[in-house]
Amino acid sequence: MAHVITTACIDCKDGACVPCCPVDCIYEGARTLYIHPDECIDCGVCVSACPVQAIYEESRLPPGLTHFTAINREFFGDAVSALGSPGGADGKRSDCDHPGIATASVGVAA
Repeated sequence: MAHVITTACIDCKDGACVPCCPVDCIYEGARTLYIHPDECIDCGVCVSACPVQAIYEESRLPPGLTHFTAINREFFGDAVSALGSPGGADGKRSDCDHPGIATASVGVAA
């Protein structure tokens, strides 16, 4: 079970969660951050570090946010960022976002 970054991170990308992650599984897109579902060890440290409460355990996603599970997973695929599973963010950044994020009109102003 992985953690998932949701709506509140769009256009915010505070990043407090990034240095806290012991496995470096939080990656940056153009408008939001993404958690790699295969690299996340489900420790939950990122949840307490996130100042905008954008991160949830996948099984505890609020109604209306469950589609973020697919958004986080699909971001790493060939059809979106093509990052695959690099085994750690280590400064890797993508200038793109999942189509569901790229066209989203919600979020917190930067």
